[in-house]
Amino acid sequence: MTAQTISAQEEGELLLESRFCAADLARIRVQVDLHTSRTTLTEARRAQFVLAVHEVMCNAVRHGGGEGTIRLFRSADGLCCQVNDTGPGFDENMIPLALPSLDTPGGHGLWLVRELTDRMDIARCAVGASITFAVRFDAA
Repeated sequence: MTAQTISAQEEGELLLESRFCAADLARIRVQVDLHTSRTTLTEARRAQFVLAVHEVMCNAVRHGGGEGTIRLFRSADGLCCQVNDTGPGFDENMIPLALPSLDTPGGHGLWLVRELTDRMDIARCAVGASITFAVRFDAA
């Protein structure tokens, strides 16, 4: 998978593609929640995925140049989201493997996303970063 695109295998049906800035976060969160409500995800799993999406978008605004692009896909077995930003990028090794202390500044958001989703990949781009994460649908 390149930093700019999701592979054709996991791409599936494009549900949402949008540029965003801070003013758009709540609107896009509602749109993502609406799309997840049309799946077999349990309410708790939906809430976790929506929180993960929101957290990655907030990181793009806060640390990634103030804006980004979100792409949300539905495949046969789950949902996949990719958020790209134009910030300075970061070292994936800085994301803690265990729950970071609440006294420690930073590092909580992407740790949380990693815990809430079935898979998270980080790619550094020429400018910025691309965070791709996915959840599998619950068995029907």
